[in-house]
Amino acid sequence: MLFLLALVGFLSLGLSASLTPHIRDVDNANHTHDPTILHVGDTFYLYNVGEHIFIHTAPSMAGPWKHVGSVLDANSVIAKGDRAVPWAPTVIALDGVYYCYYSVSRAGCRDSAVGVATSNSPGPGGWHDHGVVVQTGTGNGSDVSPYTVSNAIDPSTLITPDGRAYLTFGSYWKGIYQVPLAKDLISPLSTTEPDAVHLAYEPNAVSSPNRKANTICGDPTGPHAIEGAFISYHDGFYYLWFSHGRCCNLDKDNLPPAGQEYSIRVGRSTNPRGPFFDQSGKDLVNGGGTVIYGSNGETYAPGGQGVIRVGETDVLYYHYQNKTVGVAFSDAFLGFNPLKYVNGWPVAQA
Repeated sequence: MLFLLALVGFLSLGLSASLTPHIRDVDNANHTHDPTILHVGDTFYLYNVGEHIFIHTAPSMAGPWKHVGSVLDANSVIAKGDRAVPWAPTVIALDGVYYCYYSVSRAGCRDSAVGVATSNSPGPGGWHDHGVVVQTGTGNGSDVSPYTVSNAIDPSTLITPDGRAYLTFGSYWKGIYQVPLAKDLISPLSTTEPDAVHLAYEPNAVSSPNRKANTICGDPTGPHAIEGAFISYHDGFYYLWFSHGRCCNLDKDNLPPAGQEYSIRVGRSTNPRGPFFDQSGKDLVNGGGTVIYGSNGETYAPGGQGVIRVGETDVLYYHYQNKTVGVAFSDAFLGFNPLKYVNGWPVAQA
């Protein structure tokens, strides 16, 4: 009876009758990196790294996912980084308008920007690219703190119940920051006084700095492996999720020491602006973060996560590697796990 109840629960989420917690679609080459997922009507929309930001659709989280087009019709209007393949999109909807926040940058450098495109539809076609929201390294506004010490990639936008909007971003360097957005959601509330808060940081470098490291390309203090922030809300708490450790284009013959690869960590706060603390009470700015999901079984280095509400259940989704397939950037798959909460802390269900 317990098995049947569990099976019904998974099917109601559109997961799978096999109870497997992640999607694998090797035959259809359904690889994904830095996913963001929306549920609109009877359709799930998956946005991920790809030329002009790929869009896939499916009838459930378990797929099958179909590539239906891209967000942008051309390269990003931002003259930085890899404009043809923006990184780490996040998509939200408000009052019938869809907002796709994306990153342009060059790997290992923080001459970066968060851009935004809007549309009246979640699917391809009709998106208008508004360009820069915030930027670091070079360009207008990059000489204002915290843009002088941060890396403007991996955006996540939160709309609170009172209608306030916050952009959370950051990768390596000094970690994760948050700034308020204007009511139009396409610009910061202030370009000169951004009212930024520092939300999370990894104080320990995972390795020595590159000898050519400078303040723009390579951190002279070494790589501080924290990025990919996402904020969700459940029953009185805001949860700051982030990816910790090394990922992307790994060498299968020289993988990071066990525990130094990507893992998904979290802290919580009653305030969307923090401070956020982990389960032991450690501030995320001081290196805190409770591990919620890490390498296990065929899942290696999960990260790039988000949380979506499906019915009455929160679902943690992410990309992960399978070492039997490969550990290159393009080898990543989409995975997901339903969450339950124990004493106010999320637990990933297998």
